[in-house]
Amino acid sequence: MRLGVMGGTFDPVHYGHLVAAEEARAQFGLELVMFVPCREPPHHKDYRVTDAEHRYAMTIAATCTNPRFTASRVELERPPPSYTIDTMRQLHAQIPAAELFFITGADAVRELLTWREPRELLALCRLIAVTRPGYDLAGLERDLGDLARAVHPVEGAGVNVSSTHIRERVARGRSIKYLTPPAVESYIAKHGLYRGGEGESKQKGGD
Repeated sequence: MRLGVMGGTFDPVHYGHLVAAEEARAQFGLELVMFVPCREPPHHKDYRVTDAEHRYAMTIAATCTNPRFTASRVELERPPPSYTIDTMRQLHAQIPAAELFFITGADAVRELLTWREPRELLALCRLIAVTRPGYDLAGLERDLGDLARAVHPVEGAGVNVSSTHIRERVARGRSIKYLTPPAVESYIAKHGLYRGGEGESKQKGGD
């Protein structure tokens, strides 16, 4: 089978993630796309990462209506930090007959050389880089050298939304309708996420 793996913090998951996954699924004939929320991002950023169980629950809520999407706990059940190479090795061992495709954004791909064991990763899977319409990948070879040849660009549908934007809107009391699925919107409201209260961990991390 052709298995797509979409990793990320998903804090929260939104329509941009879902559109990117669907574009990759359709263009590469993937039978399934597995969303893998990380337990602890290896690259620290400037906000407090929401508890992993909340992020996993939101990912289930966002993907459950699509029979070609699923959510996985593979990184939640491993000691942190969450490295993509470890996840792909684990999936390769568990599903040896699967052809693996790792799906991520073009911005993240430009930092591939900072990932753990990038060459080993590309030996285990094909790397799909979802871009925004008009995104310039001309500098990819400059950034990645010979590894750029292993990157397969897919143009997304141009959904201009980010997890950071959603968190900021919630913190300001603004609507996030049409930015993320209704089930995720309801979950955020029910658990008081992104308002500085319950549902946020004290660790640092990234989107």
